[in-house]
Amino acid sequence: MTFDPNQQFDLTGKVAIVTGAGGRGNSIGAAYAKGLAKAGASVIVADLNGEGAESVAADINADGGTAKAVQVDITDEASVAAMMEATKEAFGGLDILVNNAALMVEAVGTPAIQTEVADFEKLMKVNVTGALICAKAAVPLFKERGGGKIVNQLSAGAWPAQTTYGVSKIALHGLTQTLATELGPLNVNVNAIAPGMTMSDAGAALTPPDSPFVKAVESRCVLRPRGQPDELVGALMLLCSPAGDWMSGQSLNVDGGFILRN
Repeated sequence: MTFDPNQQFDLTGKVAIVTGAGGRGNSIGAAYAKGLAKAGASVIVADLNGEGAESVAADINADGGTAKAVQVDITDEASVAAMMEATKEAFGGLDILVNNAALMVEAVGTPAIQTEVADFEKLMKVNVTGALICAKAAVPLFKERGGGKIVNQLSAGAWPAQTTYGVSKIALHGLTQTLATELGPLNVNVNAIAPGMTMSDAGAALTPPDSPFVKAVESRCVLRPRGQPDELVGALMLLCSPAGDWMSGQSLNVDGGFILRN
């Protein structure tokens, strides 16, 4: 088969959900939702922040894309089930699930040994259990379409795992591989993206340019240590499109070589 990029990366007629797509301004989730819409997918912009989701969906629709906002709590099975029902009602089914919603700012910076157990449990519930809840709810819709794609959001902070945030992301890496194994027979690809230091609003707040951490990484990163949310969209397109049909259980580090710093 001759490779045709116009077909291999075309998502026309596909339906995607992106969780965590409506919060914190210049976010990775918003970049993902807009990128999928640009490739032709109809997109559910899902977020606990309903107003933020509405804003991103309005931007997509104003730009000629197709999107609908849904407020969701990914840690609540009933809320996730309602999101799936809204997706089916709006667009007829589901082909792509991007598990992007996560807690980050709340967890980075506090040593694990000093973390309150209740805070750790909340972190794991959002960053790991929430992804599992969404994946479980998506499977019946994927079966109706003959398959699907799941992309989980990891982090370069998982290698090595530093603070409980890194712990949650390395756990999600394990879940990615487990789901890839279990859902392969259903023609469901499960992969992940591990961003490095990304200049989203949240990322910029954590790592300002004058941060000693940034200065240290700049001297050890093989390329540039920080990127923009849009620079993650290419990896997402690969994992969500026919071009990535022969990939599953993989985690793509999109980080300027940040992972090589050690």
